[in-house]
Amino acid sequence: MVRFGTRAVGDGEPCFITFEAGPTHDGLESAKRLSRLAAEARADAIKFQILDPDRLVADRTMPFDYEVLVDRQSGRTEKVSEPLYDILCRRALSHPEWRELKTFCDELGLAFFATIGFEDEIELLESLACDSIKIASADVNHLPLLRRAARTGMCLQLDTGNSTLGEIETAVDAIRSEGNDNIIIHQCPSGYPAHLDSVNLRIIMTLKQMFPDFPAAFSDHSPGRDMDIAAIALGANLVEKTITEDKTTRSVEHVMSLEPDEMHAFVKAVRDVETALGQPRRILHPDEEAKRNRIRRSTFLLEDVQAGQHLHEAKVEFCRPGDGLGPDDYERFSDAAFTRDLMAGTKLSASDLKQG
Repeated sequence: MVRFGTRAVGDGEPCFITFEAGPTHDGLESAKRLSRLAAEARADAIKFQILDPDRLVADRTMPFDYEVLVDRQSGRTEKVSEPLYDILCRRALSHPEWRELKTFCDELGLAFFATIGFEDEIELLESLACDSIKIASADVNHLPLLRRAARTGMCLQLDTGNSTLGEIETAVDAIRSEGNDNIIIHQCPSGYPAHLDSVNLRIIMTLKQMFPDFPAAFSDHSPGRDMDIAAIALGANLVEKTITEDKTTRSVEHVMSLEPDEMHAFVKAVRDVETALGQPRRILHPDEEAKRNRIRRSTFLLEDVQAGQHLHEAKVEFCRPGDGLGPDDYERFSDAAFTRDLMAGTKLSASDLKQG
């Protein structure tokens, strides 16, 4: 169990729903529109990516491959390749813009956090009074960055795509060495979108076994919501899903994102699944108990009996409803004697019998 602002995240708590808008906005106004949509859909948080393309990407021609949706009806996609630098430039905001966006999210009642890549970006999130910092899968082995982020005391969310379990253990140890145990570990499949054979949902159970003190999360890179629902059923305490204003936008991650009319349905589906999962203990609701009594059986006399006669001597039949002496009780009371005379057709109860 960890704290995310005023919320607890972990087993026994509602799934924390984060909508990711970092890769799908194209400026401050776009980011605000997506934030408003997330709040209206009743998400818990929205995530962005604070980055400086000029510092992050040394080779500005380095290509990046992804898929875009070209036909809604058939679902046909095509592969696109463009410089990573150009992609990142579309989602870069200035520090004043980030401050304005954080204030906007605060007014919406929507938690705001972001992925960072440099120490001064951690300082920005500190100055914004954020509750959480996200570490990208690419930085799971960036131990100096992890230690600096840990020293903030904020909840650290660790993406683990393309990481070994040993690397995850090392990253967690680095964070904890700074006195920070507020960690959420994400299963984050690679690919934009991720293909089914790389989603590997069962790793969620492995993460929960290896790191029982920390919530497990699922950062979804697949279209639709099926993988998220499955992840929650396997124990994910947080899900992160990318959102867009238009999934046909020719840029990375839009193809696998939720559009405005899908966001409400996504949140509702998560909450419905949580309700349906119920509790690990078997608890019967009053209507279930009533139904059970209607379809189970009681012991009925097929002939008259006299006081003092034993139950096993009586001729009986087991019929519905089951609000009398059940077949299992019949065996326990077989040597008991009737306390009074009874007529054929009587539905027996325990009060009609007395053990010797």
